[in-house]
Amino acid sequence: VEAMYKELKDLLDTTKPEEVTVIMGDFNAKVGSEAVDGCTGSFGLGTRNERGDRLIEFCQNEDLVIMNTTFKMPKRRLYTWTAPGHGVNNKIIRNQIDYIIIKRRFRNAIKSAKTYPGADVGSDHNPVVA
Repeated sequence: VEAMYKELKDLLDTTKPEEVTVIMGDFNAKVGSEAVDGCTGSFGLGTRNERGDRLIEFCQNEDLVIMNTTFKMPKRRLYTWTAPGHGVNNKIIRNQIDYIIIKRRFRNAIKSAKTYPGADVGSDHNPVVA
């Protein structure tokens, strides 16, 4: 995990301040629904986990915003991956672990961010679009 964040930081360091840089990916991180000032909105899904803490720390250090936590959407437009099998009491567990991230200064360029559950994209993850 740390190697990935080092690679991302090295890549961000090569970009010019005026360039709009968007990071998209499966971080296997749950940032949850509690807003973190300047980094996440209050419209994430679920409860933050350790990898979510690490992603938030990275975003704070690099002045990034996790955009698909900043727009109020129905829950079906938030989850990006459904755990295989069944959770406790056969309850399906849906997770938000894929994100669209952008430099804070360009956050107003994104007007919406949501998933498209059920889209046939050859993955067990729902695509996230902004």
